[in-house]
Amino acid sequence: MVIKNVSLETVCGITSRLPDNAHMEFAFAGKSNVGKSSLINGLMNRKSLARTSAQPGKTQTINYYNVNDQMYFVDLPGYGYTKASEEVKAKWGKMVEKYLHHSRQLKAVFLLVDIRHEPSGNDKIMYNWILEQGFEPIIIATKLDKINRSQIPQKIKIIKNGLNTVKNTMVIPYSAMTKQGRDEIYDLLDSYLGDKESLDSPQ
Repeated sequence: MVIKNVSLETVCGITSRLPDNAHMEFAFAGKSNVGKSSLINGLMNRKSLARTSAQPGKTQTINYYNVNDQMYFVDLPGYGYTKASEEVKAKWGKMVEKYLHHSRQLKAVFLLVDIRHEPSGNDKIMYNWILEQGFEPIIIATKLDKINRSQIPQKIKIIKNGLNTVKNTMVIPYSAMTKQGRDEIYDLLDSYLGDKESLDSPQ
């Protein structure tokens, strides 16, 4: 995959109407401060188009990034921010649920978890929530550069067991520093785009 052009095209707040996009959408979910913006920037080959923040929980919108006029990366609000009020958390939850349930172009959901730790209660809730909406989450295990290479297999096993993943669930370790794991994600995205092109081509 070659990234030619990217742009932040649509920002949806709690009361916004979701766009009816013509291209495939790939959503990114994860708790606050798990490295979601860093992953999206890494995939888009941009340093700061997706806004990172030292203040977790700051993203309270659904952000649509147009990539190559072929697809959208959809950045969902981070969850699990302890300082957010219960009312705000409930509104974020409704936004995400509305998106997962109503988007007609959503093809896959990437769920980010910190490879250093066992999945949190919120991670488990989100994983099951995504399953209930008819998707099998692709797990991105972030912060890969924070552990030793020898620890990777055991950490992946802990993540799978902690989430009680369905059979053959894909787990891709990712490092925002080295970009390890990015090619695997690109290959996966290319497979979706390739399927669409084959379906669109004349018989």
